[in-house]
Amino acid sequence: MKAFKYGLYCGLIFLCLLSQAGASETARKFLTGVTAYQEGDFQAAIDAFSSLYASGIENAELFYNLGNAYLKNDDLGHAILWYERALKREPADPDVKFNLDYALSLTKDQKAETALPLSHIFFFWKYQLSAATVQWAAIILNLVFWSLLGVSFFWRNKKLQRIAYLTLVFALLFTSTAWFNYYESAYRPLAVILPPEAAIRSGLSDDATELFVLHAGTKVRIEKERNAHVRIYFADGKIGWIKKDLVGRI
Repeated sequence: MKAFKYGLYCGLIFLCLLSQAGASETARKFLTGVTAYQEGDFQAAIDAFSSLYASGIENAELFYNLGNAYLKNDDLGHAILWYERALKREPADPDVKFNLDYALSLTKDQKAETALPLSHIFFFWKYQLSAATVQWAAIILNLVFWSLLGVSFFWRNKKLQRIAYLTLVFALLFTSTAWFNYYESAYRPLAVILPPEAAIRSGLSDDATELFVLHAGTKVRIEKERNAHVRIYFADGKIGWIKKDLVGRI
């Protein structure tokens, strides 16, 4: 596993300089987490960094370091959850990818997909860019399209019109991808199994039929929510209910 990232230090110090109220407390929590991690007290590091997240600080660096601390603390489920959250915000980060791949190699359940899906090939930008990047790209491309179209009609420039329509193609691609990302995040979010072992049942009660068992770090998709339970999809024929607090949403 690659070493603990110190890049978070600069980011948090910058945040501290920008904010007068509570700046010293934020710095204290961060330094407490760094010291605890270096001394091998990974639970204390988790507590310190989790308090930063609870205070509203959300970035890939913090999530990556939480993943490292959980992995060192032998909590595979939470480690993969935080690595996945970091990767969601920085899909191209090589350190996050490396550590996530290592953590995934420790999981017990066979992946639902053994081959690279065609969607990952034909819609590669969805899996290489963060959702925020896709949204901004869609907004910018739409602005460029309408600007070029307006100028081309005003100057009656056919070449600019062709460029405008080419831009429209990319604008539509990124706009549709942004909407799809929103739909998945809102209605079919990905999640990670947290405990070492979790029973997936046919119903909401503890005495409902046990359909199958999943283990820490396994990625599933949430299809429905009902009270304190969610219905998850793991693979064809492997769908069932699990307590909500046993899965972490990516």
